[in-house]
Amino acid sequence: MKKLISFGLFLLTAIPLLAQENLTYQKPPQEILELADVRRAPSVSMDSKHENMLLLHRNSYRTIQDLSDDELRLAGLRINPKTNISSTITYINNITLKKVKDKDATQVNGLPSQPRLSNFSWSPNEQKVAFTHTTTTGVEIWVLDVESKQARKLTEAKANANMGSPISWFRDSEALLVRMLPKDRPALINTQESVPTGPTVTTSDGTLAQNRTYQDLLKNPNDEANFEALATSELYKVTLDGTASLWKEKAMYAGESFSPDGNYLMISTLHRPFSYIVPLNRFPSQTHIYDVNGKLITLFDEQPLIEDMPKGFMATVSGKRNVQWRADKPATLVWVQALDGGDPAIEVTHRDEIFSVEAPFTAKPKSLAKTINRYAGITWGNDNVAILQDRWWNTRNTKSYIFNPSNASKKPEVIFDRNYQDVYSDPGEFETKRNEYGRYVLDIQNNQAFLIGDGYSPKGQFPFVDAFNLKSKTTKRIYQSSYTDKLERIISVMDAKKGEFLVMMESKNEYPNYYIRNTIKRIAPIAITHFENPFKKIADAHKEVITYKREDGLELSGILYLPPGYDKAKKEKLPLIVWAYPREYKDASSASQTTSNPNSFTFLSYGTPIYWITRGYAVLDNAAFPIVGEGNSEPNDTFLKQLVANGKAAIDAVDALGYIDRNRVAVGGHSYGAFMTANLLSHSNLFAAGIARSGAYNRTLTPFGFQSEERNYWEAPDVYNTMSPFMHADKMKTPLLLIHGEADNNSGTYPMQSERYFNALKGFGAPARLVMLPKESHGYAAWESVMHVLWEQDQWLETHVKNKK
Repeated sequence: MKKLISFGLFLLTAIPLLAQENLTYQKPPQEILELADVRRAPSVSMDSKHENMLLLHRNSYRTIQDLSDDELRLAGLRINPKTNISSTITYINNITLKKVKDKDATQVNGLPSQPRLSNFSWSPNEQKVAFTHTTTTGVEIWVLDVESKQARKLTEAKANANMGSPISWFRDSEALLVRMLPKDRPALINTQESVPTGPTVTTSDGTLAQNRTYQDLLKNPNDEANFEALATSELYKVTLDGTASLWKEKAMYAGESFSPDGNYLMISTLHRPFSYIVPLNRFPSQTHIYDVNGKLITLFDEQPLIEDMPKGFMATVSGKRNVQWRADKPATLVWVQALDGGDPAIEVTHRDEIFSVEAPFTAKPKSLAKTINRYAGITWGNDNVAILQDRWWNTRNTKSYIFNPSNASKKPEVIFDRNYQDVYSDPGEFETKRNEYGRYVLDIQNNQAFLIGDGYSPKGQFPFVDAFNLKSKTTKRIYQSSYTDKLERIISVMDAKKGEFLVMMESKNEYPNYYIRNTIKRIAPIAITHFENPFKKIADAHKEVITYKREDGLELSGILYLPPGYDKAKKEKLPLIVWAYPREYKDASSASQTTSNPNSFTFLSYGTPIYWITRGYAVLDNAAFPIVGEGNSEPNDTFLKQLVANGKAAIDAVDALGYIDRNRVAVGGHSYGAFMTANLLSHSNLFAAGIARSGAYNRTLTPFGFQSEERNYWEAPDVYNTMSPFMHADKMKTPLLLIHGEADNNSGTYPMQSERYFNALKGFGAPARLVMLPKESHGYAAWESVMHVLWEQDQWLETHVKNKK
């Protein structure tokens, strides 16, 4: 059978005019199958007091039957119209609970049969957890009592989860605000069967509308009608005894948020006219404020349809944006407005201004602060202290400010001013704690806040906790991990005075688990979870981070894996797989830094190449492929030259160690990594074969920018054409496996990209294979699809790399 398969592959790649293969879903070799088809550890949700842990269990994959359910793709959403929830959601199928200090978890009772659970939400008092269960006909609301570990159903399958989670807790934890299907919802239009009444016409009035290539947009009036029907809900108040009462009449509800004190509710709704060129987050919207009984207080904001924002990644709307509740106040609204009209091309001293207004929201708004770059968020503290952040993509600069929200005359003081791509200088994130309103604010103790950092450095990764003095603006290190054989990730400060921290510990063979560390008592960390390693079969595989230099002196790195049992002294020449994803930088110093850690757990996801160490390959995973553009030059101006230099440096480095046959090297990647792969094969002779999954290959099909390129095609046609593998299909001589989901939902990576590129390659007789996965999106979800992708990749590598002639 293997000989027949290999022969079929050879014919397909050698004879361009051969018809398509009739192929059923295949499984990879046993060595890969037993690692890919494993039970994963549950995800963890913990209460703020670190007392109770919710363990959420799920299957590793969905099924092709799941992906074959009804689906409508509208305005950027993918919806199952029968059940009224996202068709892309991955469900939890079991819940267990444990006290943090208990060893074993307890099964939750009362769950529905064949659970399909999602949208988990802790109650304000953290004694209950609400969640949804999707039946064959719709979405039910359920609630779990944490103490009794008993779950029960609150509503019938009438909730509307098409626009996200339908659940919001009232402040008293005794009731939920739920989006429900309106009783008079019109029947959906079957667009396949309906008879058109005329053409679909759109016009341009001369206004610039340079938008990126979005997927799943509305296309015609029938789509508009279906979107409005599916997005429309009624709001009901549902008490914990299951009593439901209408709270607000039907509308296209896009978001509900209670004020910290629970006395007000901010509600966002969508409105017509809709758009055929941008998704729903750019549709007209209104933001209303109601009291807790549903009485309208004010129409706080109204946004028009936004199809014509200025050009650039730092462009934004000119009116109010980021409207939120201030976390440390009972009911204060905070928002941002651009001082440059939202246009990054306009030179101003400050880009944004932050405003606030207290309930009842009728006073003149108060200015709190201004930012030099574009606003990027606030961590609230108290009346006198808050931390403000901004960001500017073009320079990769970010600033952190400390400011007094009660005194606008005192200018915010910059405490950190840095290149956000410079990971070695990252000061960390400020630790927060839950306040009396159930919101997270700065954890301030003795006039100190705390910074938790990843701790990347030239010598390795050593996570840390710093105390930040709010008066002197200086930091003092209070803990730094010193492990050289493990990775300790600091999750939170439990009690600074007692020296207690919540951490996660892992090694390449030890699954990440939660621990309580005490730095004062200096006792061994206490494990609070005990998840097992499902990948023990590769426990003795060699793993190391290697560093090497590009021909221009730029420092690079990658994680090298060698097969279990490989004798490094004999140095048998192995085939090599290089897997990478290009990243753009504005300075060489940041580009040369590494975030790879040899002590991180070796987690095998569906897309990893690490499986192939069980098949006798060396793997260089996460190989650094930086594209640098310093000063006035842009990274993409020299994309191809740097790309090839990165590939050559990676092969040279592993070859210098003596482990590989450099004539048997494959390269691969997903999405932008697929784009990278096609370019490497087109413009170098470094590789024996390539694997490109879900990529884009013709940049003229994404004319208003792609990845980190913000110039449009007409401003930089040479860049777009030179970087497009499609334009160089006549140069391709190296075997290339193209894989793409037929339902790709990622911006720019339309399935057509792979289809058209393959046709071009086929036209020039290039050795290529195109695999289109039914029902799959940008990432692959179904068990059948994932196993088949692994089989395709294995067959390709065996034929064109390991057994290359």
